[in-house]
Amino acid sequence: MVKPLPRLRLQGFNNLTKALSFNIYDICYAVSEDQRRRYIEYIDEAYDADRLTQILTDVAEIVGANILNIARQDYDPQGASVTILISEQPEVDKLGKDVVSDAVVAHLDKSHITVHTYPETHPHNGIATFRADIDVATCGVISPLKALNFLIDSFESDIVIADYRVRGFTRDVRGRKHFMDHRINSIQDYLARHIRQKYEMFDVNVYQENIFHTKMHIKNFDLDTYLFEANASDLSFKERQRIEALLKREIEELFHGRNLM
Repeated sequence: MVKPLPRLRLQGFNNLTKALSFNIYDICYAVSEDQRRRYIEYIDEAYDADRLTQILTDVAEIVGANILNIARQDYDPQGASVTILISEQPEVDKLGKDVVSDAVVAHLDKSHITVHTYPETHPHNGIATFRADIDVATCGVISPLKALNFLIDSFESDIVIADYRVRGFTRDVRGRKHFMDHRINSIQDYLARHIRQKYEMFDVNVYQENIFHTKMHIKNFDLDTYLFEANASDLSFKERQRIEALLKREIEELFHGRNLM
């Protein structure tokens, strides 16, 4: 359990901006053109704008944010986007009723949760990938790191590339600037045990800039989990070897962010 820093006595609103960003990948092999089309249809249905809205609404609840506005869109031929504007807590009037004023929206529009999806297939070799880009940016004391495990579990992905950064400063009652209000050595500090056991993880952190970067990929390779509408037992040994090589190369290229020659 990561212990927070002692509570700061702030002059006013906590102006630190905490941003958690993901690239999440699911990788699949679909033999025929029809199977690749059905894979895209499956992803588009499983992660349409309605489902994504529910996931992000749950994220807002987990981090303790109040939802101000939701914008969502499904795309043709595939993909979806959702953006949710959030605040640290609802404004209330003297009678205890929620108030969302123009001033509140203008002041807190840096706090948001967004997701964009990108299903696609290779034109020739049967590889299909589903990428989701997710951003959770908050102001104040609420932290996007609280939603880290939920988001990884929600997409059940083969590769997760996560960035966390704290920007700006907040000022305490003595006028001293603070550039961080919580302890963190690595994004891994906030991962649940079952996730740490499932993934191989590597860090590239720049502590003096409050930048934290973690790359993760599934430890165990099971061909059956990558085949769409097919079973490994139905394939010849040579075909299994060929498909495994294609999938492992795709995983390596996505994980390292470059083509392997």
